[in-house]
Amino acid sequence: MKSKTQQKPARSLLREIRLFATDVDGVLTDGGMYYAESGDEWKKFNTRDGMGIKLLQKAGLITAIVTQERTRLVARRAEKLAIPELHQGVMDKLSVIRDMAIRHGISLGQVAYIGDDINDIEALKAVGLSAAPADSLPQVVGIVDYVCRQKGGDGAVRELAEMILLSRNESKITKPKR
Repeated sequence: MKSKTQQKPARSLLREIRLFATDVDGVLTDGGMYYAESGDEWKKFNTRDGMGIKLLQKAGLITAIVTQERTRLVARRAEKLAIPELHQGVMDKLSVIRDMAIRHGISLGQVAYIGDDINDIEALKAVGLSAAPADSLPQVVGIVDYVCRQKGGDGAVRELAEMILLSRNESKITKPKR
């Protein structure tokens, strides 16, 4: 059984990741849904998370969004980041992740998934590397391999991306000199 930890996963596990999948609300966003009088809906995405996704792509990882929501906003974000696997309106996230793995010729053990709510639990239990933002539900925090220091929409995706990239020595981030 997986347990709550902020200890980094083993470097060997991180290096095995070939597909990086993420939920949207509460992970790529802060979970807030903003509505205007006109009926327009807004979501706030973190640009650093977006750069983390771009760096993973540059390192050769397949990137994916798997979300229960279905909005044009998410489609636009995926398009802007050139995320090849966009799956919206998903009720069974594990099935979608399993199908992606099969199509790309990889095992579930080579998939990283970050989610924050109860509809993510089955997928989180099945993948090789599971993670959750710091402000995730306790039921999720209790079963993932890694709990990010950052909250959803506040850099959690970037934090996980950096761990994967550092395991491959492909991070563009350097520590500041003192």
